[in-house]
Amino acid sequence: MAAVLANRHLTSNRAINDFLQPRLADLAAPDSLEGLETASDRIHRALINKEKILIIGDYDVDGITSTALLADFLTLAGGNVSYHLPHRLKEGYGFQPAHVTQVAVPRKAGLIITVDCGISSNEAVETARRFGIDTVITDHHSCSDDLPAALAVVNPKCGHDGHPLHPLAGVGVAFYLAIGLRKHLREQNWWNRRPEPNLKEFCDLVALGTVADMVSLLGVNRILVKSGLEQLNRSPRPGLARLMDACGIQQGKLSAEDISFRLAPRINAAGRVAHPGAAMALLRAAGEGEAHHAAETLCSLNARRQTIEQQILDEIDLRLERHPFMLEGNCLVMAGDGWHPGVIGIVAAKLANRYFKPVIIIGVENGVGKGSARSVPGLDIYKALQRCAPVLDRFGGHSMAAGLTVSSSNIGRLQAAFEEAVEKLEAGENSGPAVDIDCELDFAEITPRLIEELESLQPYGVGNPAPLFMARKVVAKECVTIGRRHLKMRLCQPAKGDRVIEAIQFNLQKQAHGQIAFEKIAYRLQKRYYNGKVSVQAVVENSI
Repeated sequence: MAAVLANRHLTSNRAINDFLQPRLADLAAPDSLEGLETASDRIHRALINKEKILIIGDYDVDGITSTALLADFLTLAGGNVSYHLPHRLKEGYGFQPAHVTQVAVPRKAGLIITVDCGISSNEAVETARRFGIDTVITDHHSCSDDLPAALAVVNPKCGHDGHPLHPLAGVGVAFYLAIGLRKHLREQNWWNRRPEPNLKEFCDLVALGTVADMVSLLGVNRILVKSGLEQLNRSPRPGLARLMDACGIQQGKLSAEDISFRLAPRINAAGRVAHPGAAMALLRAAGEGEAHHAAETLCSLNARRQTIEQQILDEIDLRLERHPFMLEGNCLVMAGDGWHPGVIGIVAAKLANRYFKPVIIIGVENGVGKGSARSVPGLDIYKALQRCAPVLDRFGGHSMAAGLTVSSSNIGRLQAAFEEAVEKLEAGENSGPAVDIDCELDFAEITPRLIEELESLQPYGVGNPAPLFMARKVVAKECVTIGRRHLKMRLCQPAKGDRVIEAIQFNLQKQAHGQIAFEKIAYRLQKRYYNGKVSVQAVVENSI
């Protein structure tokens, strides 16, 4: 355990205690976030004057949780609040002029607040100004020099990189707006007339959006996610409780990995293949019947998403099998007619992980390509796309993920420009994923105490991966392929004793049968809950 902590640069008592026992009391003060006071003052005036407030969100988990959080908080504060979540295919990403003319104006909104979007929506903000509507931008995506002329822009990415709130997801920024606004209203004696909301109860939404958006789980995000997981395990919202049941998550045992691989894909499925309103209905469901229906809907949409995703992956695999030279470059750019824009981001992520290189997947329809880009550690894909700007119609995102629009006639130029950009930005040789071993750990040394100590390092995610161990001379006494590419095994080290450990290895390129011997394996340890019983399972990340 000491080796694991040292490998995370936690070498002082203070640093170790802060990491193992993150507290909401240690969050950076809200007044450190530029624009927050101006935003709070304007929202206060809207509450006093009973102005209609319109929240513009996004169609992914981060955007949906941001919208739900702010809508719930402003409602508790007595606000006249409505929201709009865009349809991915019909409207596309971001705050747009049409949202002013077709949504805000008909609803007679006096104030627009964006969440998880808006930092590049200059035209939409100007359109709102012409109609006499003020705009407050809250976002976490990368800022350009040409910021929208909103009344207030609240985005930690617009400050210096060392700002403690720089890693926040969109829902984290929305949460900080709620913190700052609650404080501002307290100073105005606003809560003398109504109960003051307990913001800790909103941390469940912060945890969902933060983990799903794959931002760093260190610093401020570690504190927020840890608190949010406690809330989700202690008293989940009705819709989330039903969704956890549908995913087979044991009550009180939800982890960040469960959010990443079980909850988030289902919540995201609404915005990918239908409308994000279905996910919003789950988060705001009040009764059991409503919650059950919303959970069933998301599971059905996720099944449809999986089918579409597999069809695209099969088509790409066939193309790469016929043209293997396409994998020889520093990146992979592929386009296909009719590839669903709501699913290509997942496909890009899987290919980036499989081939360990930046990937752009583009769905083409009527001469317009809508693409999703995913990167690998060591390469900022947003900076790479900035170098490709002359051939792109538009783009946005952050270091590991981005979206873009490109004319079908420019896809070939984009491929060449992206290859050149990646080559110039590449940080060292990225021939394969780095395997950073925490320490060597024989199976005989795996004890219940070690498992409990490792649990204190959670939540695992970006910036804080689960500890990775190495074992030598390992034999798989039994192995069977489950699903399409997963290998379930019973492992032992004959030279080190008779300890046998259950193990699984995901997404193998080749199937295996019978008894297999490994010179070395890299593996992580996790608790497995099944039928009320707890066991330890090794997840094999690499083997030779």
